[in-house]
Order: sequence, then structure tokens, then C-alpha cells
Amino acid sequence: MTAPLAPTRRAVLGSAAAAAAAATAGLGLPRAGAAVPPAGQQAPGFYRYTVGSVQVTVVNDGVSRMPVGDGFVLNASKADVQAALSAAYMDPAFYAGPYNPIVINTGAKLVLVDTGTGEAAFTASKGLNGRFLQNLAAAGIAPAQIDAVVLTHYHGDHINGLLRADGSVAFPNAEVLAPAREHAFWTDEAETSRATNPRVPDGARNVRRVLGGEVAKRLRTYDWDKEVLPGLTAVGTPGHTPGHTSLVLASGGKHVYIQGDVTHAPVLFARNPGWHFMLDVDPIAAEATRRRVYDMLVAERMLVQGFHYPFPALAHVARSGTGYREELVPWSTAL
Repeated sequence: MTAPLAPTRRAVLGSAAAAAAAATAGLGLPRAGAAVPPAGQQAPGFYRYTVGSVQVTVVNDGVSRMPVGDGFVLNASKADVQAALSAAYMDPAFYAGPYNPIVINTGAKLVLVDTGTGEAAFTASKGLNGRFLQNLAAAGIAPAQIDAVVLTHYHGDHINGLLRADGSVAFPNAEVLAPAREHAFWTDEAETSRATNPRVPDGARNVRRVLGGEVAKRLRTYDWDKEVLPGLTAVGTPGHTPGHTSLVLASGGKHVYIQGDVTHAPVLFARNPGWHFMLDVDPIAAEATRRRVYDMLVAERMLVQGFHYPFPALAHVARSGTGYREELVPWSTAL
């Protein structure tokens, strides 16, 4: 007896189309009078989880789309970067980088870690990013309820949200806490002028714009290896910027490592920890930090919150070949 042939892709698709047509035609069933128009936007981007007795709300700010050209990764070719994106089923022509600030509810305070790109970016990006305040409102949190803003470093996607589109402060009742080494670097013209990364001068100008005026009046610096606020400890992770800082949130014997920009897109910089991103102020130090932190995350099996990970950006890290891979925590409907 001849074995039956496996169905072809065309046959499967054709059968599905026929079944769909049959479901809506000539079966004596009522039909809708008009098509439902497609939705124009996604659902609000926020997600909650708990760490011991502390609640964390991840509030998405949108995404960037940066063209992948020569020099996007300083020590890898454009072709290699595009191949890595293609292997992850991503558009090889663009780096799509999500922005994911978090709000920590300690029970006594609401603490925002990093701010996103800022309200003005919503118009400039045509809605691609600058969505933090909208999603914060959807999460039931008002800007005036934020008690403290803790910054990991001074790049624009982490500090620009301190200001509204009209230049007023976004979080009127919050103190702003910044790493002492980061503040010292970006506010010292002699320091920034010695940097070899050509993007540093523009970054310094943006720091002066954002951190001047009213923000400066409420800013204080914090040191590494100390609690910034109860349960939130600063860890020095320099390289991406000279004072780049990560944070460890601890409660009830549980821990989450808030990594800032230790890596950007994990499909590029976790898989290839030796790659040097064009925004790294000190690429050699950034690589050393990345390997040290990710080895620790693997060994400790500690959760990591990645600012540029896919939303909601909470994961474990495992070794993969010569690098690492992220294992995103499954979405949970229960807290």
C-alpha cells in the first residue's frame, strides 16, 4: 500500500481559507453588518511583580529604531550585527531598543528608577517613544506621587523624562538621586573634553539642559556599595559611562538586579559580550563589567531587570556558547 503523501503548505493554507469561508457563508448564521475597524494602538504598557513585600511596576516608554550601519558595534562588522539580528528574527536594518523604567512601591515610598526619553520625545518620534507618562497614568500612578527618582546614569533615555515637554519638572514632589561618579564626570568640562567617544560632548550639553534649574535644586548624589534608599543598594558598573550604576533591590530574602545599560539588546550584547557598542564611553571597561555581572547573575541565579530588554524586561541569565542568553520570566496574571 502506498503511504499517503504529507500535506503541502499550499494545501494546508487552502484548506484553512476554505474553512474560514464556509464558516461565514450560507450556513444560516447571522452575519455582522460591518467590519470592525482595526485598532490604532497597543494596550497600555505596564506590568507588575513582587520582590518580597515590595511591588515593582515596569512602565514602558516605547522603543527606539536606530539604523545599523558601520560602527554601530565598534569591533564587529555591520554584516555580523545584521546576521545576529536576523538570527533573532529581528529587522537586520534597525536596532529596536525598548525603554523600560520601573517604579518601586516600598509601602512607604514610590521610587522611580530612570525616566525614559521624556514627554517631548513622543511628538519628535511620532509616538514611537516618549510614552512613559501615558503608561504611568494607565498604571494608576500620578507623577506627583513619585517620592524619589534614582538615576543609573546620565544618557538621555534615562534622564530626559525628568522634564515635561514645556520644560517644567515632571515629578514635582520627588528628590533626584544620581551616582556621584556619574555626576562628577558629566558636569566637569575637562573630563568630558578628554573622552574619546565623539558622542560625549552632545551628551554633556544635554545633561546641563536637563539637570539645570529646578532639577538641580532637588538633586543629591549617592555612592556605590551603599543603600541609596532602604532595600536599594548601588553597585558600581562602569564602562558604558564612567559612573554607570546598577542597583540591587532586596526584600524578604528575594533580590532583583536592576542592570541599567550593562547590556543593551541582549540578542547582540549578551550573546556577544565582547562586542563594544558605539555609545559606550569606555568600551573595554564596559566589556569587563558585562562579563563580571553576567557571570554573577548566572552563578547566583538572580533575576535581572533590563532597561533595554523586551517588555516587561524581567529575566534570568544563562550561559550560551561563548556568551549568555536571557530567559524571560513568563507573564503572570497574579501578583
